[in-house]
Amino acid sequence: MTDLKNDRFLKALLREPVDTTPVWMMRQAGRYLPEYKATRQQAGDFLSLCKNTELACEVTLQPLRRYALDAAILFSDILTIPDAMGLGLYFEQGEGPKFKKTVRTEADVTALPMLKTADSLSYVTDAVRMIRRELNGRVPLIGFSGSPWTLATYMIEGGSSREFTQTKQMLYRTPALLHALLQHLAGAVTEYLNAQILAGAQAVQIFDSWGGALAHREYSEFSLQYMQKIVNGLIREHEGRRVPVIVFTKGGGQWLPQMLACGADALGLDWTTSLATARQTVAGQVALQGNLDPSTLYASPARIREAVRLMLADAYADGVNTGYVANLGHGITQWVDPAHAGVFIEAVHELSAPYFG
Repeated sequence: MTDLKNDRFLKALLREPVDTTPVWMMRQAGRYLPEYKATRQQAGDFLSLCKNTELACEVTLQPLRRYALDAAILFSDILTIPDAMGLGLYFEQGEGPKFKKTVRTEADVTALPMLKTADSLSYVTDAVRMIRRELNGRVPLIGFSGSPWTLATYMIEGGSSREFTQTKQMLYRTPALLHALLQHLAGAVTEYLNAQILAGAQAVQIFDSWGGALAHREYSEFSLQYMQKIVNGLIREHEGRRVPVIVFTKGGGQWLPQMLACGADALGLDWTTSLATARQTVAGQVALQGNLDPSTLYASPARIREAVRLMLADAYADGVNTGYVANLGHGITQWVDPAHAGVFIEAVHELSAPYFG
């Protein structure tokens, strides 16, 4: 494989010296870009786009043609695993993801197959290989998966949810059944991420999108412990390099002390947690990533630059200029002006320069 021309993202995750603050955006390949919309139309629908190796590679690379990003992230979806388990993922216009089958009984959990990425998700690893080849060492490639808890909520509810009614009923009425499902998913996620690493992913992120819906004790029991199992089972060295692992729990800033023990190299932050406080909490034990509110990108360019300046001031308030990756606190939304995303990225590189002088 080609040596990396820009490895500041990987270095920052490992708390090594860098020349400027690295930056990427969650959902950076997405509906805010007109070129993405055109490619999705060419594919026919979202799932077809995910499963088309050439087109998945194309949309992964599109934001890198526009912006001076420090990492690419595989274009895929967190629900590929339950889809590969036969639940029948589909998308309805304006309603988000849905499943034809749900998992709510012991028989449902027992019937779930063991995931073999090579058999049912080879389109993902094929895309990883092609993206790595096309990147040609320009920036690192990030692989990812949803967390067991997040995947379980979709599988139990049959789609997106605000109340998590069925999932919470399982949690409090039949916790052993939910643990059985989470254990199964932890094994699947570990296998899936390792397959991505072997195919060429140079860092991986676990998206715990719905961890913040849990109560404080239940977060440790039903989400964090399973992410820790995954981290413990991951390949951490490949191609002569450390493979950093990022754990991101949306709404989970209050659990940073517990998260420190999960074994990840970096913890992601949404916009509800003070970055300065988070830096004090982790005390250099792990890197941090985030935490600009994605809605900030609706603001004027001057307001975006000021928000970035304040975020960087928080990030380096402890006087240490290592161990931080700039990002949004969640995925960029489809209504953002692409030019405003560019302002954010340029501001990170420009306004962080004094911290590295």
